[in-house]
Amino acid sequence: MTALRLNPALEVEAYAETFAREGVVQIRDVLEPEAAEHVAAMLNNAMPWEMALSDAMGGDETLTRDALASLGRDGIARKLQDVSARAASGFAYVYLCYPMIRAYVQRRDPGHPIHQVTEFINSRPFLDFGAAVIRAAGVTKADAQATFYRPNDFLTLHDDRTDQKAGTARRKAAYTLGFTRGWRPDWGGQLLFHDDAGEIERGLTPGFNMLTLFGVPRMHSVAPVAPYAAAPRLSVVGWLRDD
Repeated sequence: MTALRLNPALEVEAYAETFAREGVVQIRDVLEPEAAEHVAAMLNNAMPWEMALSDAMGGDETLTRDALASLGRDGIARKLQDVSARAASGFAYVYLCYPMIRAYVQRRDPGHPIHQVTEFINSRPFLDFGAAVIRAAGVTKADAQATFYRPNDFLTLHDDRTDQKAGTARRKAAYTLGFTRGWRPDWGGQLLFHDDAGEIERGLTPGFNMLTLFGVPRMHSVAPVAPYAAAPRLSVVGWLRDD
């Protein structure tokens, strides 16, 4: 893969002012064009996707490729039915994922170019840029997972509030780095921000080479992708952290 670099024309102070005013900012053309093209091609064509879904307790479950093969079509269908039923009354989600940090630490899939993206997300240029935009000192690292939302995939309402005892309370801001092309608004899949009553305050359509940063905790969801959506909703997502 070509070297990953931020677009040198980025206007940090303008983004920081928007973030301070609105709590969310979208940054177009965040990577140099060639770098963005390479990441998009990899996500489209060369990812060993797993399935991320919420379990009965609202916790995280990841089905590896071997687990998916073992479940078979009927077993997967039952899992999806259970997740959809839970979504009717609480927190639930399902989408394809690749756990970038875990895979990097465990040295999985050696030589795969996704590991270069993991290194870039945790490089000082990216972390310092994010810290400058959100005006937060001490950003030391970033979580990261690649995601692929297929038709009918979703993420219900939540606020990214975390439990200090679980060691996950050091999130400074959430980010999504989008690599989705040609997305129509009626295909769903928008990142939705909600007020305290659950009403939608703002919706952001998936985009290409687009970095979105927003403060946490903040109520948000990902709208279900329409069954007729004709393009993959691809992104790298996570949190900027100070631990």
